[in-house]
Amino acid sequence: MAKPGQGSKYRGSVHDFPDFNPSQDAEALYTAMKGFGSDKEAILELITSRSNRQRQEIIQSYKSLYGKDLIADLKYELTGKFERLIVGLMRPLAYCDAKEIKDAVSGIGTDEKCLIEILASRTNEQIHQLVAAYKDAYERDLEADVIGDTSGHFQKMLVVLLQGTREEDDVVSEDLVHQDVQDLYEAGELKWGTDEAQFIYILGNRSKQHLRLVFDEYLKTTGKPIEASIRGELSGDFEKLMLAVVKCIRSTPEYFAERLFKAMKGLGTRDNTLIRIMVSRSELDMLDIREIFRTKYEKSLYSMIKNDTSGEYKKALLKLCGGDDDAAGQFFPEAAQVAYQMWELSAVARVELKGTVRPAADFNPDADAKALRKAMKGLGTDESTIIDIITHRSNAQRQQIRQTFKSHFGRDLMADLKSEISGDLARLILGLMMPPAHYDAKQLKKAMEGAGTDEKALIEILATRTNAEIRAINEAYKEDYHKSLEDALSSDTSGHFRRILISLATGNRDEGGEDRDQARDDAKEIADTSSGDKTSLETRFMTILCTRSYQHLRRVFQEFVKMTNYDVEHTIKKEMSGDVRDAFVAIVQSVKNKPLFFADKLYKSMKGAGTDEKTLTRVMVSRSEIDLLNIRREFIEKYDKSLHQAIEGDTSGDFMKALLAVCGGED
Repeated sequence: MAKPGQGSKYRGSVHDFPDFNPSQDAEALYTAMKGFGSDKEAILELITSRSNRQRQEIIQSYKSLYGKDLIADLKYELTGKFERLIVGLMRPLAYCDAKEIKDAVSGIGTDEKCLIEILASRTNEQIHQLVAAYKDAYERDLEADVIGDTSGHFQKMLVVLLQGTREEDDVVSEDLVHQDVQDLYEAGELKWGTDEAQFIYILGNRSKQHLRLVFDEYLKTTGKPIEASIRGELSGDFEKLMLAVVKCIRSTPEYFAERLFKAMKGLGTRDNTLIRIMVSRSELDMLDIREIFRTKYEKSLYSMIKNDTSGEYKKALLKLCGGDDDAAGQFFPEAAQVAYQMWELSAVARVELKGTVRPAADFNPDADAKALRKAMKGLGTDESTIIDIITHRSNAQRQQIRQTFKSHFGRDLMADLKSEISGDLARLILGLMMPPAHYDAKQLKKAMEGAGTDEKALIEILATRTNAEIRAINEAYKEDYHKSLEDALSSDTSGHFRRILISLATGNRDEGGEDRDQARDDAKEIADTSSGDKTSLETRFMTILCTRSYQHLRRVFQEFVKMTNYDVEHTIKKEMSGDVRDAFVAIVQSVKNKPLFFADKLYKSMKGAGTDEKTLTRVMVSRSEIDLLNIRREFIEKYDKSLHQAIEGDTSGDFMKALLAVCGGED
């Protein structure tokens, strides 16, 4: 269906072809496939330029003219991914979905991701059409086939979705919203075990409008997003299905933008997923998906397809994409609203920041000091006891243990630990034993001593700490090294980078709310890149990014997108370079979503060959009592694996055990 309904705005990338002539198109396709070899360019050009409704007419004309099945001829002439894409385009959406699901449940094993993607994202009408198409194409009952190939709560939720009976009334009862929030809370967080039936009933039947309000209210009531509760209470394919349902309730285009990104990132391409989404969304919401993709991943969907695929397959996908959002003149004003909604959601979702290390109940510093002394006395060291005690006490409790250790044994616990453990484990344990401000001061000192400067560590710490934390670091630095932090930064860095770091190190960022008029002026100030004066631009960015409150900066970034249609990060990366660029990007990312910034740091410290143990340790130590639980949630959301799994796969021995204890659990 290529034309929008009454009063709605069409958001597909493929339109009805003007002056359409099905007989002429059928002849052109027949000619392209006649003789030795086939004209693949002509085939892709024609088929990707017609709407699905027009393609069905071409199939009929082809049969009338030549007595042949066009899809069968295309299958014979084409091969591989290109064939799968072209044949997918020739089927009506419901039949295309039916074929995907048939493939997903046929043979050995089940493609659960395909089932989840289709059934979690389709409307009631699309589900009814899918069930009918499946029956027509395969003379089988779709529900029976799904039941025969799945099990447990995963199966039950799929069956509920297959009914296509989600409420569609936009009139929402406030009382029912509160009741559903209470029911979900009692079924999960407040219950020993989980009442999965409540999750299935509410998420499988309530209207999208109702559920969005439920999710908002759930966050206010429980202090955590519904996604966090689903991850904590459910598991396996059932958990993945419920998370997909929640994502589609929040924003179906954002769900597909994320699926497309994951299909192409890293080594290898998940072509089946890429094809399925590009075919199924090309006449529904591809423009929305493109907007969100560019805003979220700072590159256009077009450019990612271009870099990740090849040949006629690439050309056909790019035609379905419909345009490059990074090209001059290809502007989408709606992207500003998408960006704003994403930042607002992340700001709300971060209301409750939680660490993974909490004060131990029934804390006894006397017993802990004695146990640590025993673990280090005599031949050999009992690392397990050291790890167990230190990773399960809050920093305040560790300071009490240090004091008690000195009172009892007349010894410095830190010195004893240094002599008994070594390497990465020592760095982690000793880091946990230091008060946070002194730990950060030490990391800054290490980043500046010796040959070369660790600019990334300087940026990471100074761009992400609060005013109170920065002031405490300044005091600790002076106390420990008898030199001001500002003097140290001045002697070890230079130029605009030095000015940025010193500005951040003053700890004088505004702490008030947003000022909309000021935000527009600030956005205008940094949006003017036409003068070509790089020094002036960097100064303007520094004045705003280093002094305005986080809440105000979020509004500045929103106004910036409205003015330029670019994310502020895009402009920074385009206009600046080196350490200045990295510092500004870190500030922007921290403002948008600090836990996500640290999740990225952790991921990069462990990806590829070798591990950056220093960064890994620094982030785990410094965020363990602040927001490591939030970082864990962002990590699994973005990288499809838990932080626990990443640590387990990338470290070993006692260092791994200690990191996993600090991590605090498997998501």
